[in-house]
Amino acid sequence: MGIPVRIGQGFDVHAFIDGDHVILGGVRIPHTHGLKAHSDGDVVLHALVDSMLGAGALGDIGTLFPDSDPAFKNQDSRYFVRIAVERLREIGWKPHNVDVTVIAEKPRMGPYALAIKENIAKDLDLPLASVNVKATTTESLGFCGRKEGIAAMAICTLEQYSNDKDNRAK
Repeated sequence: MGIPVRIGQGFDVHAFIDGDHVILGGVRIPHTHGLKAHSDGDVVLHALVDSMLGAGALGDIGTLFPDSDPAFKNQDSRYFVRIAVERLREIGWKPHNVDVTVIAEKPRMGPYALAIKENIAKDLDLPLASVNVKATTTESLGFCGRKEGIAAMAICTLEQYSNDKDNRAK
């Protein structure tokens, strides 16, 4: 039998509103607009959390952190990531590798990709080599192409802890 691995995918989108920055991967990026959201609107981390929860069969970000709960108003999404990691560890799993794609015409991600990777690696307790962040445009098609918002997709693999005393994931 091989090493137990799980894979999850996540997707998130937020519309632009008046503002002067967006937060992506926990990095404040100057921009001509902000993102409409209950929390900080970090589509990168929201997609990442959904991919982790999906891989762990733990539901989704909206179930764990409902936007109807005032406790999460303007919440830093890195908090959501850390709680998702804790939930995974409770059932005997930990992140192994993540791949994130930002879908936006602007802002350009190049100058911020490393800082985003560093935040994700730190919050997931992973080496930088296990985190990939990239961006693409939609060639001016759809809501992202019309610069109405930003989307992100994420894939996460989980590996099972080998020494977990209460490994309910088996």
